[in-house]
Amino acid sequence: MAQAPVDTEQRIKDLEARIEELERKAQPAAAPAKVPVLGSVQTAPSAPERTAPAPPLIPVSVSGDYRTFPSTETRLPVAGYMDFHVNKDSGDPFSPDFHRFVLLFGHSFSDRVKFWSELELEHALVEGKEESGEVALEQAYLDFLITPKFNLRAGMLLAPVGIVNERHEPPSFNGVERPFVETLIIPTTWRELGAGVTGDLGRGFRYRAYVTSQLDATLFDAESGITEGRSRGFQASMRNPAKIGRLEYAGRRRLTLGISSYTGHTGFNLPGLNPRVDMLEFDGRYSVSRFDVRGLFVNTWVSRTGELNRRRQLQTGVNPNVAAQMRGTYLEPAVHVFPRRASNDLILFTRYEKYNTQQRMAAGFLPLGAFNRSSWVMGLTYKPNADVAVKFDYVVNGNKSQVTQAINGINLGLGWWF
Repeated sequence: MAQAPVDTEQRIKDLEARIEELERKAQPAAAPAKVPVLGSVQTAPSAPERTAPAPPLIPVSVSGDYRTFPSTETRLPVAGYMDFHVNKDSGDPFSPDFHRFVLLFGHSFSDRVKFWSELELEHALVEGKEESGEVALEQAYLDFLITPKFNLRAGMLLAPVGIVNERHEPPSFNGVERPFVETLIIPTTWRELGAGVTGDLGRGFRYRAYVTSQLDATLFDAESGITEGRSRGFQASMRNPAKIGRLEYAGRRRLTLGISSYTGHTGFNLPGLNPRVDMLEFDGRYSVSRFDVRGLFVNTWVSRTGELNRRRQLQTGVNPNVAAQMRGTYLEPAVHVFPRRASNDLILFTRYEKYNTQQRMAAGFLPLGAFNRSSWVMGLTYKPNADVAVKFDYVVNGNKSQVTQAINGINLGLGWWF
C-alpha cells in the first residue's frame, strides 16, 4: 500500500506558501510618496510610503471540513496531476499513453463560500468524429460553510464511495492502474450532478451525504456491470434522485475506516421499467512502522434484471446479461524499504483482488465464468519526492471460464501532483 494520501488542504497550503514567497521576492520597491502641489502630483523627497502586505492566499475547502477565513474574496493557486503509462499485455507490444492531464482550480469568494473544480484531458488528444481522447469535468462545486458539523455542497460531485474515487491522484495509490474492484464494481471515476451536506462530527468522525443524478440502466452490461451507466453530468436525470452517503473514522493516527452506501432508480430511459441499484461498501487503511495495509469490500444489487435484460434484447437484439448482484474485494499489504528519515521512498506491494460482475443472476439467466475474475498485482512505487511516483507492476489475471483465458500484463507509470 502507498503512503497515507497527502491531504488536499495541505497540498494547497504548500502551493500558496511557494507562490507567496515568489511574489514577495518579485515585489518592486515602493514608489516615493506623492503629494499634491498646485493641483498636480509631484514626487516628495520624503521616505517611500509603506505598501500594505497582500492578504494571504486562503485554501478552499475540498473535504467538507469547516475552516475560519477572513471575510474577503481570495484568489487561489492552480493545482493538478498527470500520469504517463506504458502498458503491455501478454503477446502484445508495449503501448505508451499519456493517460491523464488534469488541472484543478479553486476560488474563495468569502469566508463561507468556496469553489473547487477539476478539468481532465484523457489520452492527450481530442479530435472530432474520431475515437481518441476525452475532455471531462470531473468536479465543479461550491461549498457553503456553516458550522464544523454541517455544511452545504452543490455542483458536479465525486461519489464518496471507496478509497480511490475521491483520492485518485497517482502518488496516492500503488499500481500503475487503479484497482480493478474500484473500476468495475465501484465505477471510478464516478461523478454526478447533485447537492448535499458535509461535516466533521468530532472525535475523528466525518461524513458526506448527497442527492445526485441517476445511473442509466440501458448502459449496464455483463462485463463492466453498472460502470457505463454513469451520466458524468451529460444528459443526466434527477427524476428520481439517487442518494449517496459516507461515514469515515480517522480518530486514530494512521488509521482510516469508512462505510459508504448508494441507492437509486435507473430507469429514466426505460418507460414502464425502473430498476434500482443499491451498493454497500466498507474500506480501511492502516499504517504501522514501515508497513501499510488497505482493503475494501463492496456489494451491488440491481433489481428487476430479468425484465431489464429481456427489454434490452427486444430493443437492440443483444442480451446484456446484467447481473442481479455484483461483488468485489481486495487486500493490499505494502512495505516502505527506506527509513522514515530518508528524503525519498521505495514501496513494495502486493494486491489481491477478487471481482465478479455476475455474482448472482436473475432466474433464467446464466453467469459467464469470464466475468468471475481475480488478479494479483505485484510491484513497486518509487517516490523521489512525496508528490512524484515512478511505478512498475506485473499483473497475473485469472477467471472461471473454460473458454476465455485471462491475459497477464506489465505496466510502467510516471505520475505526479503539484
